[in-house]
Amino acid sequence: MARLGDICEIQSGGTPARSNCTYWEGGTIPWVKISDIKGKHLNKTEEYITESGLQNSSAKLFPKGTILYTIFATLGETCILDIDAATNQAIAGLTVKSDNICREYLYYYLFSLKSVVDNLGRGVAQNNINMSILRNLPVPLPPLDEQRHIAAVLDKVSELIAKRRQQLDKLDELVKSRFIEMFGDPMTNPYNLPKVILGSVLTIEPQNGLYKPQSDYVSDGTGVPILRIDSFYEGKVSNLSSLKRLICSEIELKRYSLYENDIVINRVNSIEYLGKCGLIQGLVENTVFESNMMRLHVDEHKFHPVYITKLLCSEFIYQQILRRAKKAVNQASINQKDVQSFVVYMPPIEQQDQFAAFVKQTDKSKLAIQKSLEKLEILKKALMQKYFG
Repeated sequence: MARLGDICEIQSGGTPARSNCTYWEGGTIPWVKISDIKGKHLNKTEEYITESGLQNSSAKLFPKGTILYTIFATLGETCILDIDAATNQAIAGLTVKSDNICREYLYYYLFSLKSVVDNLGRGVAQNNINMSILRNLPVPLPPLDEQRHIAAVLDKVSELIAKRRQQLDKLDELVKSRFIEMFGDPMTNPYNLPKVILGSVLTIEPQNGLYKPQSDYVSDGTGVPILRIDSFYEGKVSNLSSLKRLICSEIELKRYSLYENDIVINRVNSIEYLGKCGLIQGLVENTVFESNMMRLHVDEHKFHPVYITKLLCSEFIYQQILRRAKKAVNQASINQKDVQSFVVYMPPIEQQDQFAAFVKQTDKSKLAIQKSLEKLEILKKALMQKYFG
């Protein structure tokens, strides 16, 4: 067992003054922020600084192969630089001192410590760990050949996980492309589809959800599930079986229960997530929805729920949301009348049905890939536990 500070040179980065444009404009030196760290390897950044910015700030240029580790706000994110780059002060650069340390092994070990480091940072006002804590982190060091074997096994599993995620992304892109092919870009409406006001084609008008205090939530399996805004993304509800549960009265259950093919829309959130929506399908028990969203139901003789949900997730609708949004500090909102006033396109129902059938077939493929992905993620977690405890 060694201390991290004994096997690595550790330095934190810095941020050149934003007020000095010569530190930023025309910069060619990659400058890493936490949001740039998205996987094992990092080869591009959103922002760049100039040589002057590097020399006149606490920013440091870390060479390719440096391990980056986040120490402020979001703790324990890690990656390996595939390029020379500087970082901000929320990120430390770890340069391995010895040839007896496998860099990839150290990366995976640090990756496995995320929950530990999160706990170390709790209680600090701005959620951070200092350099002393980082340098004193214990690191198990088996023989170099064993380190390389562990890294190779974890690399293989990680590559398979990345491949499955890419397959899911490609299927999502396929659905988006099919939508454009069949209906055109909603921003320009090249097929001159007829327009209608959403409120004129609803069988259930927008209704705000149920507010319940935290004391009404239960964890013993009783009560009923409640749909929250973190339960759906890009029109899909992620996992109905994992929803939180609460105690509801019969009156509340009757008023706020969701129905098959209901659509829920986020009505209060930060502006970038405002209007996020999801289609309700596959309900196996009475489920209610929380107060920061609203529920509606379209006339299924005129709109297929799959088509209209995909349209509601489009940039065309988001621009309408932005024009109607009531903005406050750190959040924005829309109301029921705003949603009813949305302009939507109504292609022939037969064409909508064809699109829905295509989505259904794609979803079957996604389900098989998702199951494989979940098995691989469980395997990786088990291997990390085996190797690092």
